[in-house]
Amino acid sequence: MSHRLCSIVLALSWFVAGVARAELRVVATTTELAAVAKAVAGAHADVSALALPTQDPHFVDARPHLALDLARADLLIVVGLQLEVGWLPTLQTGSRNGAIQVGGKGYLDCSQLVDLLDVPGGKLDRSQGDIHPGGNPHYMNDPRRAAAVAAGIAKRMAALDPRHAAGYEQGAQRFQAQLQAARKRWEQQLATLRGSKVIAYHKTLPYLMDWVGAEVVEHLEPKPGIPPNPRHVAHALGVARAQGVKLVIQEAWYPSSTGRVFAERAGARLVVLPGGTDFNHGKNYFDYMGEVVKRLLGRS
Repeated sequence: MSHRLCSIVLALSWFVAGVARAELRVVATTTELAAVAKAVAGAHADVSALALPTQDPHFVDARPHLALDLARADLLIVVGLQLEVGWLPTLQTGSRNGAIQVGGKGYLDCSQLVDLLDVPGGKLDRSQGDIHPGGNPHYMNDPRRAAAVAAGIAKRMAALDPRHAAGYEQGAQRFQAQLQAARKRWEQQLATLRGSKVIAYHKTLPYLMDWVGAEVVEHLEPKPGIPPNPRHVAHALGVARAQGVKLVIQEAWYPSSTGRVFAERAGARLVVLPGGTDFNHGKNYFDYMGEVVKRLLGRS
């Protein structure tokens, strides 16, 4: 090989290595956040999720390989509002990555990007159950708030990787335009549920119901995070019958046996929503919300 050819090959190898190093390494706590981040970043970032779509994001096993993922991350994207408080701090500490600690340039709390619901007032204590002092963290099942999250992610990616700032902005705008079109279609399909009364298992539905235009009138859990008991279930059944509830809704990670029996006795339909999107197998945010809509309508 000639000296000139060797120089060209060496230069190309440096260029390729430089491109690989310049690629943002992004870790999101949930699959919905990961899906939005990937839509924004396109080919400019490698995106992964810490939680699986089958896992309740309140309770993720803090395994060592997840800390390793964070050690390599340029950006950590979290839901916030203490959703991940039981497991994420351990992984952050184990990662020894200063950039993705709270307040670091590589740490993005997406709850700061959206309007929040269920922000409790007054004195709080553990007797009230699993209360989130800053507000309800389940905002990613509202596409309007997902659009705001996309814009915030693009802004932070651009700050970390200015060379691709225009690409991140375009990715966010493209995602938002697609989401607006999908929203119009979904809202037309869901119009029949507007004004409906709903029983939920856990307090995961405020944002989804706010978007749909339905109302949660009771929960199967007597308090957030406290399993259903016969006395409270009997109370909820009375509420359901009195208010003409036709839907009982829960996520897939909660046991469905109580919900199924309850729905039968209430004369309602049990809806089991997907816990998240199967991001690792190529599913995106539109796949996730499309499945949510189908299940609410009883078409899946």
